[in-house]
Amino acid sequence: MKMDEQKGLDWREQLEMETGIHFRTVNPEEIEKESFLTIKKELGEVFLASYPKEQLPVLLRVIHTTADFSYRDSLVFANGAMEAANQAIQRGLPIITDTTMAASGINKGAAAAFGVFVHCFVGDEDVREEAKRRGVTRSAVSAEKAARLYPECIYAVGNAPTALIRLYELIREGQFRPALIIGMPVGFVNVAEAKELILKTGLPVIAAMGRKGGSNTAAAVCNALLRIAGEKKKKEE
Repeated sequence: MKMDEQKGLDWREQLEMETGIHFRTVNPEEIEKESFLTIKKELGEVFLASYPKEQLPVLLRVIHTTADFSYRDSLVFANGAMEAANQAIQRGLPIITDTTMAASGINKGAAAAFGVFVHCFVGDEDVREEAKRRGVTRSAVSAEKAARLYPECIYAVGNAPTALIRLYELIREGQFRPALIIGMPVGFVNVAEAKELILKTGLPVIAAMGRKGGSNTAAAVCNALLRIAGEKKKKEE
C-alpha cells in the first residue's frame, strides 16, 4: 500500500494492516456488558441454573477481573456471607483491606452511597514500627489496629495469609468480630492453610480456596457486594 493511501486509514486499520490481527470496534460502555455475557456463555446454562443466584454476581465479577474460570470451583461462601455483607454495607460499616492496592480498587462512590469508608493501615508509621519491633508482618499488626478501631467491619484480605492467621487469633481471643471476612490471599506459603483456618471461626466468610487470589480479587468481591447492596436499596426505594 502506498504511503498516501496509508494516511487515509485510522490507527486501528493501520495496526491491522501491519500485524494481520483483526480488532473489533466496541463502544466503551458496551465492553463490560459484553464481557459478562461472554462469561455467562462460557460458564454454561446448566452451571448458571444450579449456582446460588445471590452469589452469582460475586463470581461473575471475580472472573471478569481475573479471566480465571477456576473460581467457579474455589470460591466459597460460608455462614450466611451474602446476607451478612448486605447488612454490614447497609449499616455503613467500614471496609478494611490488607493492601493499598485492594483499597484503591474498591469503588469509593459506591461505598460512599452507604457511608462506607475504606481503610488500609499497612503503611501507617505506628504499624511499621510495631511490626519491625516484634519481627512480624505489617499485615498482622494492621489486623490488630483494625480490631482496636473498628471491631465491626468488613475485612478484606488480598495478599497476606498472616493477616488471616492473626484475624483468627484475635477472633478466638474475643478481641475482634468482623461482620464479614473476605479471604483472598495469593501465594504458596501458608495461603491455602490460612483460608482453611479462617473458615473455622464460624463467622461469615467469602474465600477463594487454594493458592489463587490477590488484591484485585479482594477488591472485585467488595465491588460486587457494593453493587448488590445498591441494587437492593434502589428496589426498596
